[in-house]
Amino acid sequence: MAGLVSNLLILFLVFQNICLGFRSPLSVFKRYKETTRLLSNECPGSDRPVISIGLSDFALDIRMRGVTPKQSDTYFCMSVPLPVDDEAYVVDFKPHASMDTVHHMLLFGCNEPSSTENYWDCDKGTCKDKSNILYAWARNAPPTRLPKGVGFRVGGETGGRYFVLQVHYGDVSAFRDKHKDCSGVTLHLTHQKQPLIAGMYLMMSVNTVIPPGEKVVDADIACHYKRFPMHLFAYRVHTHRLGKVVSGYRVRNGQWTLIGRQSPQLPQAFYPVEHPVDVSYDDILAARCVFSGEGRTTETHIGGTANDEMCNFYIMYYMEAQHAVSYMTCTQNANPEMFRNIPQEANIPIPVKSDMLKMMHGHHEETKDTDKSSLLQQAKKEEEEILDQDFHIEEAVEWPGLDLKLGQVSGLALDPENNLVIFHRGDHVWDENSFDSKFVYQQRGLGPIEQNTIIVLNPSNAKLLHSMGKSLFYLPHGLSIDKNGNYWATDVALHQVFKLGANNKEPLLILGVALQPGSDKNHFCQPTDVAVDPITGSIYVSDGYCNSRIIQFSPNGLYVMQWGEETSLGRARPGQFRVPHSLAMIPDFSQLCVADRENGRIQCFRLETGEFMKEIKHKSFGRELFAVSYVPGGFLFAVNGMPYPGEAEPVQGFVMNFSTGEIIDTFIPVRKSFEMPHDVVASADKTVFIGDVHARAVWKFAPTEKMEHRSVKKAGIEVQEIKESETIVEAKLKNNPESTESLKKQEKQHLVQQARTGVSFVLITTLLIIPVVVLLAILVFIRWRKTSVYGGKGSGGLNLGNFFASHKGYSRKGFDRLSTEGSDQEKDEDDGTDSEEECSAPPPPSAPSSS
Repeated sequence: MAGLVSNLLILFLVFQNICLGFRSPLSVFKRYKETTRLLSNECPGSDRPVISIGLSDFALDIRMRGVTPKQSDTYFCMSVPLPVDDEAYVVDFKPHASMDTVHHMLLFGCNEPSSTENYWDCDKGTCKDKSNILYAWARNAPPTRLPKGVGFRVGGETGGRYFVLQVHYGDVSAFRDKHKDCSGVTLHLTHQKQPLIAGMYLMMSVNTVIPPGEKVVDADIACHYKRFPMHLFAYRVHTHRLGKVVSGYRVRNGQWTLIGRQSPQLPQAFYPVEHPVDVSYDDILAARCVFSGEGRTTETHIGGTANDEMCNFYIMYYMEAQHAVSYMTCTQNANPEMFRNIPQEANIPIPVKSDMLKMMHGHHEETKDTDKSSLLQQAKKEEEEILDQDFHIEEAVEWPGLDLKLGQVSGLALDPENNLVIFHRGDHVWDENSFDSKFVYQQRGLGPIEQNTIIVLNPSNAKLLHSMGKSLFYLPHGLSIDKNGNYWATDVALHQVFKLGANNKEPLLILGVALQPGSDKNHFCQPTDVAVDPITGSIYVSDGYCNSRIIQFSPNGLYVMQWGEETSLGRARPGQFRVPHSLAMIPDFSQLCVADRENGRIQCFRLETGEFMKEIKHKSFGRELFAVSYVPGGFLFAVNGMPYPGEAEPVQGFVMNFSTGEIIDTFIPVRKSFEMPHDVVASADKTVFIGDVHARAVWKFAPTEKMEHRSVKKAGIEVQEIKESETIVEAKLKNNPESTESLKKQEKQHLVQQARTGVSFVLITTLLIIPVVVLLAILVFIRWRKTSVYGGKGSGGLNLGNFFASHKGYSRKGFDRLSTEGSDQEKDEDDGTDSEEECSAPPPPSAPSSS
């Protein structure tokens, strides 16, 4: 017995040591997070630098620590340690910067930064040891995506352990208001080993001089390549104001192959190499920058200020892991004579159209520049590939929350524990008598709602966990929850915004003046929703039914700025609203998206400036889009309104790719029907909740996997099984006559086999039916015999239904008419008058319907 106990104890200790040997990534993140609490809280990266994405992936936010440069051409650097000890791979870069304040950014990888300060002047250097450029950004360039299976190797024995961000502030006039800059980049890293290692090849001119007034000046760079093969997949060009075109080539046996050609005055993104280019030993890499010195009165040299120039051609490549080199440079011109044969395209400046310049500043208008649009479309394709779109949203029919007794459900949110929080109106309703023509609430005599208006439910079984909000609200509307678990609620009757602690009876913060509508900095007019930036704590309020604006407040409630205006006649322009009804924070892209309800669209804006970024609008939205919700990773969820009379677009939920705006999926409930879905909220696992203000209900939807496309090819016939039961059979005949002939033979054999099968089936069926017929004949004869012998009354013939029903185990299931659930008939007939005027008749343009 003692020996058994000893053995068990030894096994336990061994198991414990094994477990301790595998450190959870989350524990590493927590340890890392604790070390960053001493840093400034002004900017991202200080309170939430690391975000776990699944089991093996995580995001690392690298931002400037709230700097305010005092003079132009300031270079600031800051470092962030890799939050894990083992090897990891950077697979994605997302910039957070605007060319209004930042000239360009560079991200380096190294083992020892030049300073341990929060940030420092880059004149001290970036790294004490060898540094590798991992990423570069300028001129509002979009995010950069690496091909699948490719990553920059960091950490471990060979990769760098620090990231150093260098930000060049060219013109500091944007800092006259003394605001603090938080520019930077978010990295997506994975622990999954990548078979191909990414690297950066920088071609750079160091001695070019541009004479004043000179129309054309060429800067040429060329180097012989002396390493293992590399495969080029992206390029980026960089000059300052005088650059007209930059081109890069591989030269092999006198043949020039284009790597990439672009205007440096366009967004300086990493554009995909249009046709794959490989570089082998002894090839030549060549690049040319074309400048113009017109308008300058003095010579322009290569240098680091905005008035100097630069000639850089960056190449992203990948190599097999065993031969990988992470960073290479070329700063000479090894063969000036060869540039006599450079393709003529390298000497032709690329004209930059005004609409492309607007896009460069964030105004995404349509462009007819097909070359640029094709590049942008290809970049969008790569962005789209990151999304796992192989799922479908369906109602979780077993969820009991649909049967809860609620008032008008106006808002939904998920708390930090992922519990569902519902905001409803109890026994109050919004009807045509609620407000006068000046939006003053007319039913104050009713007093505040006496029921708890905020209820917290277990999202799995809908059990009540907590409730609050009694005697506080008159007409609840929007609800959101910040990262600290505080509730942010709007009341359209009070014209106020409330911040509530989860366990506090009294509000922590109130914005607006009770029962007083207005449009200045201190008043709202029926505010609809709130969103809180999880990184900066800034508060954004959509205001509302009678104002058409988004207002930003500081974390303690001080007015910062606002944007938006009422929709003019004709097509709604960017930044115009007709009831900004719902907000979705997009921290991945530093954007805020607004459900512009009566304009039937989603508008997205840059958080820092309120600058319009893009519009998402589809015909299937119909005229109204009520609510929008975002899930980190790139999914946008939305719900529209009921179709107007004569219109066909159904009311439904939508799943969209945030980057492209494309609709991935739509969904509707099985139990009951949508009447006026008012809010939507989604969790990271794509579980979706929708609250309906008229149905007074909350639905739960969950993702189900789509069956993968499986194809079976045989004799030229391809069969694809799609989803559960759909089968598409495509006959694809090959061009050669042999396959056609063989197919004919197979068809003939198939027909013969079908005929044989048919004959066999008829024969077997006949043999089985004969005994049954004989048995029935005997039963009929016996019945007739009894009747004739005993003189009993006939039953009018043999009743087969009663005959089979008399046998045990018989059921009529499947033969009776199916009962149907008339949920669409369960709507309260008074709903049209005693609830929100949101789905009845189309509202006149000057007075949109309430919600």
